[in-house]
Amino acid sequence: MPWYENRHGEKLWYEDRGAGCPVVLVHGWCMSSAIWAYQFDDLPASMRLIAPDLRGHGRSREITANLDFGRFAEDLVDLFEALDLSQVVLVGWSMGAQVALQASAGLSGRLAGLVLVSATPRFTASAEFPHGLNDSEVRGMRLNVQRNPKRALDRFYSRLFTEGELERHDLAQEIKRLLSELVAPDTAAVLDALDALAGADMRNLLAAVSLPTVIVNGAQDRICLPEASLFLKTHITGAVQTLFPGCGHAPFLTHRHEFNDIIIGFVRSICGQNA
Repeated sequence: MPWYENRHGEKLWYEDRGAGCPVVLVHGWCMSSAIWAYQFDDLPASMRLIAPDLRGHGRSREITANLDFGRFAEDLVDLFEALDLSQVVLVGWSMGAQVALQASAGLSGRLAGLVLVSATPRFTASAEFPHGLNDSEVRGMRLNVQRNPKRALDRFYSRLFTEGELERHDLAQEIKRLLSELVAPDTAAVLDALDALAGADMRNLLAAVSLPTVIVNGAQDRICLPEASLFLKTHITGAVQTLFPGCGHAPFLTHRHEFNDIIIGFVRSICGQNA
């Protein structure tokens, strides 16, 4: 069974398929490893795809402490050590991108490249960083979760896509089914993770990123604003960016083939053409 034990003796779940150059996929808030279905289906078997369920999410529910980015990062480091991973391309989406940034220092020597998808260094806006959601909007999200968790998460899932994006998609029903089958975290975990997002600021970590880095985002992202992705590109030395027009927060779903081609090309640039 694909469980590993972290430094605190907690057992956490991960998916692990394929062989070859390892690609670790880290999901976002209130999601799980299941969200990467199109990557597991479409990326070549010559890549080893590993996708953990972050603490409190998916099957990783038997935890002894609150959810915060320090613990998320520790868990990711422990996964790499448990599987003895090296030369890894680390892919983080949304909150998962912040986990990747937080963990990158602890993974020094094990990483070969970084892919930040629909990412931001700071979820909430501030006077110095206007590229996040307003504090009142984040507080409203929290209140909605407290009032009716299912309705709040359904509303959040709908915001993954820009207006009309999903309706125009030939796999709209399949994507909706994928989202509907995700098992939501317990309400306490949803709130803990949202509080962690609201308080996190990763801007001070960007200058230290020296890995080859690809930034991927939708031009109409309503959750992690496009300006935040541009901020990352500007502040991570050598980073390259791909922007999907007419796309919201989940390019790996609605632009799966183009997204997967980016991953394949990036992995092969690092691991060789046989990857």
